[in-house]
Amino acid sequence: MRKGFTLIELLIVLAIIGTLTSFLMANLLGARSRARDGQRKSDLRQIQVALEQYRADQSSYPPAPLPVCGSSLTNNGVSYMQKVPCDPSNTGQFVYSYTTTGSNYRLITCLENVNDQQKDQVDNTTYCAGNSANWSYTLTNP
Repeated sequence: MRKGFTLIELLIVLAIIGTLTSFLMANLLGARSRARDGQRKSDLRQIQVALEQYRADQSSYPPAPLPVCGSSLTNNGVSYMQKVPCDPSNTGQFVYSYTTTGSNYRLITCLENVNDQQKDQVDNTTYCAGNSANWSYTLTNP
């Protein structure tokens, strides 16, 4: 009696391994973009906290635009944010945008995952392409 595997058994094992690999790769390819989107949303919430602290002290929000990423948000010697965060990609449409009227503001970024549950209902095409490449995400004053 010979020991070993038949050709059919080997082909079945290879087919199973190939199927599992394709499922894993599909999940891993989207993981990086979802991680960058998570960082973007977290960064905007941090900026939002700094803006609210600024308003509590100054009775209005800081003028637009925000300081360049990596620099501080200060006023009259008071630091509200040591370093304004940079978008993880920080290229093209992937930057943080800020608009204000003094009493209201909007923080806008573009998300890579267009299926994100927290994306804007209607894409802000001024900042984001609104296609399969990215979609807007906006925070406003509470």
